[in-house]
Amino acid sequence: MQLIKTLSLGILFAGFAFSNSASASEMDSIIVYKTPYCGCCTGWAEAVSEAGFSVEVIDLEDLENIKKFANVTDELAGCHTAVFGDYILEGHVPLEAIDRLIAEQPDIRGLATPGMPAGSLGMGYDESARYDVFAFSADITQEPTLFYQVGS
Repeated sequence: MQLIKTLSLGILFAGFAFSNSASASEMDSIIVYKTPYCGCCTGWAEAVSEAGFSVEVIDLEDLENIKKFANVTDELAGCHTAVFGDYILEGHVPLEAIDRLIAEQPDIRGLATPGMPAGSLGMGYDESARYDVFAFSADITQEPTLFYQVGS
């Protein structure tokens, strides 16, 4: 088990080794780190795959080290962490926010949909759901900013 955790962290570290603007091929591939028991994470990964992204799922018993390396604070934490090019996608980030991230490629660490909002992608998707998606920095002392609002 420790070997799997170490290998997975190595993959995550390798994904950030060249952290300039992401190439086109990096912006269609997503690595999702989740626990093996989380059905909503599987639902999110499947929805992202159906939207045309190449998705690799890595199941880990404990995501604490992944979240720590990704600079995901407790306030931003969702149930899974994904690597997308040079970015982190934390939790149930909607496809529309991912599309905006691709179009704008802002200088941020990633996007987070904290918690597990009912009606979000993977959580019983509901077009009338309302929740916020935040952009966060590699500097955990900086406050996250609103990036996208679902249902506004």
